[in-house]
Amino acid sequence: MTPDIRLVRDLVAEIPAFEDLYATHVFNEDAVLPHVFFWDVTQETVRSYLGLDGDEDGDEDGDEDGDALDWRSVLRFLEERSSRGVPEIDEVVVTSFLAYLPFPGEPGHGIVRELGPVMAAKFTAIRPGGQ
Repeated sequence: MTPDIRLVRDLVAEIPAFEDLYATHVFNEDAVLPHVFFWDVTQETVRSYLGLDGDEDGDEDGDEDGDALDWRSVLRFLEERSSRGVPEIDEVVVTSFLAYLPFPGEPGHGIVRELGPVMAAKFTAIRPGGQ
């Protein structure tokens, strides 16, 4: 198994809130496509940061089954994996997560201030000045 596919599977194993997203992804794509999957991970992580739970049934907490996404856990996971220096992992994290974070003035841009030191350095390399 390639490191980028292992990254996806490890993320889903560590953060169960992504299980349904992963199952849908594999069903739709008939394979694991890390860059495609991580676009969705980015969107869901930013939604969590903004406090948007996608709760269509109207319950108060949006966490009926106890597995609501915590954006902090995603950043911690990716920070740890980014610190390993594995090129295939870095490529996915940089091009399909960090590059799709909101720009200044867009809702959720504040999440970039929450990045750990490894991901913050990678973010600055692709968007100097946080742009």
